[in-house]
Amino acid sequence: MKEQETVTSEHCAGCGVKLQTTDQDRSGYVPETALTRDPAICQRCFRIKNYNDAASVTIDQDDFLRLLSGIAATDSLVVHIVDLFDFEGSLISGLQRFVGNNPVLLVVNKVDLLPKVTNLNRLRNWVQQQAKAHGLRTVDVLLCSAKRNLGFDRVIEALDRYRDGRDVYVVGATNVGKSTLINRLIRDYSDLDRELTTSRYPGTTLDAVRIPLEDGKAIIDTPGIVYPSRLTEMVPKQILQTILPEHTLKPLVYQLNEQQTLFFGALARFDFVQGERQSFTVYIAPGIKPHRTKLERADELYRTHAGTVLAPPNEDMLGEIPEWTRHSLRIPRDKRQDIFISGLGWIQANGKTGALVDIYAPKGVKVLLREAII
Repeated sequence: MKEQETVTSEHCAGCGVKLQTTDQDRSGYVPETALTRDPAICQRCFRIKNYNDAASVTIDQDDFLRLLSGIAATDSLVVHIVDLFDFEGSLISGLQRFVGNNPVLLVVNKVDLLPKVTNLNRLRNWVQQQAKAHGLRTVDVLLCSAKRNLGFDRVIEALDRYRDGRDVYVVGATNVGKSTLINRLIRDYSDLDRELTTSRYPGTTLDAVRIPLEDGKAIIDTPGIVYPSRLTEMVPKQILQTILPEHTLKPLVYQLNEQQTLFFGALARFDFVQGERQSFTVYIAPGIKPHRTKLERADELYRTHAGTVLAPPNEDMLGEIPEWTRHSLRIPRDKRQDIFISGLGWIQANGKTGALVDIYAPKGVKVLLREAII
């Protein structure tokens, strides 16, 4: 039975969200010992005010879209942060219709995960094409790495160039590096010696926080949106660090005949159903060791070894992940394509003769074909 959440009658004096004392990962959390403070503020606002630290807070998709609906009526710069490793999984679908005519600066984080030989100009063009295909118009695309502090100076320069004295709305999904960027903006732009003036959006109880800037405008830090179509939102927290890469990806190349299978732990499965012998390059976190077998043996292997030979997750966690759904994909001839599995990575098809493949992934996980990123 889910633990009953303790909610107080107070609202945060900073962001307006209803305070609660139970769940540190949800908005409005405040330690019970801090409720007697006057004024009472949530832990997130406290950390921004005292430590220049914008901690991540998440909300579900419907609440997030309601939150976005007010941006079109403003005159502001919108900074959309996405995760290069999970590009289609972290891109906010339909963002353009919510931001109206406001310019959108697309900041692509985790570029350090791609091999050092990656052509960054080609990568930037790839991002622009993908964004356009999803209906997003951008004034610029910036590639960076929050963790390695690469490219952040260019992000700051772009903000100076496009902000033009306006407020800045920062939006993004969970685990894309939004908090790192916000903290950098606070450090570079904000005057936190004065009282933190934060406010919630009219008509909501969500904690979009206004961080005052020295010119009287503000950075509006919106909560991270949770997309359930990402594998990272489905797996037990204990294995998140296993499936999220921290260092440059080492491509794994497999020469496969048709009727061969690759398992990615007990998280997903790739079947090369039909096609000429060809190579497939796998880009996933090193904590996941692919297991190759014949297609005719794949079902039995999963039944007997899921959670042991095929891990992560371990046996005791299998029940926490939805059952698999099959996705049949036909890779066209003479095109370099990626088979993208949101939150897990991608498999690049290197052959020019086409192929028919099946992907098995937990129900709800986004699986698609796209132009090869590399």
